Amino acid sequence: MVTTEQTKVIGTRPIRPDGFDKVTGRALYGADFEMQGLLYGAVKRSPHAHARIVRIDTSKAAALPGVKAVITAADFPDPGTATTRTYRGVEPLHWQLDRIIAGSVALHRGHAVAAVCATDAHVAEDALEAIKVEYALLPPVLSVADALAPDAPILFDNAATAEIKGLFDPIDGRATNIARRATLDLGDIESGFEAADVVIEQEFTTGSAHQGYIEPPNGSALWSGDGKLTVWTSTQGHFAIRQSLADLLQEPLTNIRVIPMEIGGGFGGKTIAYLEPLAAMLSKRSGRPVKLSMSRTEVFEAAGPTSSTVVRVKIGAKRDGTLVAAEAHLSFEAGAFPGSPVTAGAICAFAPYDIPNQYVLGDDIVVNKPKVMAYRAPGAPAAAYAVESVLDELAERLAIDPVQLRLKNAAHEGVRRAGGVAHGSLGCVEVLEAIDASPHYRSELEGENRGRGFAAGFWINGGNESSAYALLNPDGTVSLVVGSVDIGGQRASLAMQFAETMGMPYEDVKPQVSDTDSVGFTATTGGSRTTFATGWAVYEAALDMRRQLEERAAAVWEAEPEDVSYQEGGVIQGPERDGERLQITLKELAAKLPGSGGMIQGRASMNPRGVGSAIAAHVVDIEVDPDTGKVEILRYTAAQDVGRAIHPAYVEGQIQGGAAQGVGMTLNEEYVYDPDGTMRNASFLDYRMPTSLDLPMIETILVEVPNPGHPYGVRGVGEVPIVPPLAAIANAIYDATGLRMRDLPASPTVLLEALLDQAEGSGD
Repeated sequence: MVTTEQTKVIGTRPIRPDGFDKVTGRALYGADFEMQGLLYGAVKRSPHAHARIVRIDTSKAAALPGVKAVITAADFPDPGTATTRTYRGVEPLHWQLDRIIAGSVALHRGHAVAAVCATDAHVAEDALEAIKVEYALLPPVLSVADALAPDAPILFDNAATAEIKGLFDPIDGRATNIARRATLDLGDIESGFEAADVVIEQEFTTGSAHQGYIEPPNGSALWSGDGKLTVWTSTQGHFAIRQSLADLLQEPLTNIRVIPMEIGGGFGGKTIAYLEPLAAMLSKRSGRPVKLSMSRTEVFEAAGPTSSTVVRVKIGAKRDGTLVAAEAHLSFEAGAFPGSPVTAGAICAFAPYDIPNQYVLGDDIVVNKPKVMAYRAPGAPAAAYAVESVLDELAERLAIDPVQLRLKNAAHEGVRRAGGVAHGSLGCVEVLEAIDASPHYRSELEGENRGRGFAAGFWINGGNESSAYALLNPDGTVSLVVGSVDIGGQRASLAMQFAETMGMPYEDVKPQVSDTDSVGFTATTGGSRTTFATGWAVYEAALDMRRQLEERAAAVWEAEPEDVSYQEGGVIQGPERDGERLQITLKELAAKLPGSGGMIQGRASMNPRGVGSAIAAHVVDIEVDPDTGKVEILRYTAAQDVGRAIHPAYVEGQIQGGAAQGVGMTLNEEYVYDPDGTMRNASFLDYRMPTSLDLPMIETILVEVPNPGHPYGVRGVGEVPIVPPLAAIANAIYDATGLRMRDLPASPTVLLEALLDQAEGSGD
């Protein structure tokens, strides 16, 4: 592994290569797509949360002047019993088709039931009104409690199959709304609690939260006369979109090309297809290019938020603070189709700590809401909220400083988490020590109604396949082609790793994100995998280019290849001749390539192991207004093991952004539904996210414990900063008011009611 002292590019803060186009408006996003003959699409959506589709009449819509195509689920090939592999596992292909456009049952308000395209967007909207849908209403299931009630309506009463587990009781075969169940254990949980001197058990809930991306999901498609399909979309994973299109349209991958546009935010919410298959089918029916984009209301009603959750946690400890047993039951809403992040939540719940006896059970529960999607460390914030809140109670009960309690039980390399998997390199101790020594934690907090809270969090991070191609140009610059969509400065971090490996200036590397026909398969940008995994591919592509340059220099010098080596600073060194060692710079050799055998391209495709997990710890000071219940964030410090900060400014930005989103989830953000399943706050006006006016500058502490599984020590940084805020702020509210907030968000209304109840109970 290369150390900090040895790097010249890594650790600096250069300007991102896509910055100019974005700040000047030149960058092209999905909604910017234009083409000769373009048609405008629109989607007819269910006004009901749960209803059987009796009949759809599209005849009047199809007859409107300017309408070129109208489609329903019946226009797609029958998926039969086929299955498809998603990032959540194997599932029936008909679930994916039903999610995109309802067949026989509308499973949430906003569920697509038909789509049209026309020469004008207004005509397309008129066509939606002309489509007549007859529904037979069914009772909606809108919460975990509703879904688990003995008389609950069953969303998938015919979905139990031998191939796909879930949605039926494994004991008696009765259909249920529990889609999947994950269990993780370690040691002997019963004997662990018997050995405990103090045991605390509590239940917590969280609401659904939106990722807050600015750009709505979109998709444009052209199905040409030769049978080739080209799709333009803003997505975190264009190879995944290609696979979905191939599955749903039953077309070979080679017939489909997906071109990623710039993406206006994702945070995990843009990893699956929404509109692309509809645009493709409309294009096939009309013979013209078609563009679709969601309105903001459609985003809230039809795209996936994070799960609402119910988490019960029980932790036992010795009087000296040693944790001896921990148990958690996690119930996560999946939305209308299975696939919540409950397993990730179960893995992360107790992962920061060395606890010999653990048991975690997670249930994935279907309800009549949009299918949930990933949102930055999916599943971990809700799990950490419960665990870290109980640990705060334990620290108080045992009269131990909250940070010291965590330090006493901090996980380290070799410690096994629930399920028995041993931690690799982990900077848990270092991060906790950094918070403990920070000026913020060491400072005094004065004033009424003020409190300080602390919490830690864990995220597993990801690896997976990545590819990178690098073409050396005659002027000595490099065109670096990757398949990872850039949602957080990855072009810069990848170019920096390539430049570092080549010993060339960062400015001479020209990175670009390419389409599915122009670079090897690359997994979705998500899970904090890109700087690690695609960074590995970039590193290997640079080494490949270096080897080829050595061979070419040997040919130019008519020397033996073993006598030539690539040196620091992009200098190729050869054997001695006439008392002097032969040398040529990268730029000089690049100029000779056209006449010495052709240009050189470095290539790499790989699935790197050695993923480094991430640890974060946050401390926050708040003030509660006793008259309104409003919580003001006074000071916030986030420490995190970042492995190796390739571009420190972007690392700091990731941490600050994750913390800010966590603040929103804690204090205001949630989906509010009427009893019939209608979302009451389906706009950014009513769905309250924090702005710059709601937050102080978030202080960051970058703890660098290099990941030995990467040549530059990289471990992903983007996910874990959203994990601690929920518990940290809830613990701070307790410190300020004496109220334990067991249900989030702690909005002003909720907190004010709790304060009034507290005052009434005390007689004040």
